[in-house]
Amino acid sequence: MPKVTIKDILNQKQNEQKKITALTAYDFPFAKLVDEAGIDIVLIGDSVGMVCLGYESTLPVTMFDMIHHVKAVSRAVKRALLVADMPFGSYRTVRSAARNANRLVRAGAETVKLEGGRKILAQVKALVRAQIPVMGHLGMTPQSIAELGGYKVQGRTKEEADRILNEAKALEKAGVFSIVLECVPRSVAKRVTSALRIPTIGIGAGPDTDGQVLVLHDLLGFESRVHPRFVRRYAEANQMIAKALREYRNDVLRKKFPSAKESFEG
Repeated sequence: MPKVTIKDILNQKQNEQKKITALTAYDFPFAKLVDEAGIDIVLIGDSVGMVCLGYESTLPVTMFDMIHHVKAVSRAVKRALLVADMPFGSYRTVRSAARNANRLVRAGAETVKLEGGRKILAQVKALVRAQIPVMGHLGMTPQSIAELGGYKVQGRTKEEADRILNEAKALEKAGVFSIVLECVPRSVAKRVTSALRIPTIGIGAGPDTDGQVLVLHDLLGFESRVHPRFVRRYAEANQMIAKALREYRNDVLRKKFPSAKESFEG
């Protein structure tokens, strides 16, 4: 299948009316599987902190962490558009945003994702001018959980819904090529999606966005500290892997592994 470009992602909304598929990936083997499945966008999310590194939130994730995982994923992905999260604190100023976005691109990312609205417009504009494509992220923004009061649905009041819509329009004007809408009511996501020419990618935002994204490990059924309502589990990998590990242990203890088939003769 041909390489997915930003032009293709825009075209899926503007001309084809074709839904966009996106998933996270954090390492080579999983990224390869996601890419070969035909997923349009692979996101190296700062969710790596909670999924792979054992943190309670995304806030401790560093640029070093992100660069490490971007390098691994970029070696596997041949078709999908590769988007990397800019971690907490890495884009406080225009200068830091430019420096750190360049580091992610050099590591293999094709685009970067920033959380927030009007507070980051200057950073978005600077990156776009530097020819680094940007994906936006509105609604429940995990890097702002202290300010938001936790992982809560955003946009329930008219004031909040209007703010999300206005910030989405401002981000579009600043030059982002798409916007993730996380944990917002379906009606708000539909309103924002209808108002923009660029695609919206929903996660906990209902079926009316232009595409959907999930954390890969949630989709596959790995256990986690949080159990979002918006996740659909397509497998029970946690149980399958635990069963395989128990069988290996038992085979070793019972002297059933290795057998002659798995041994070398002198």
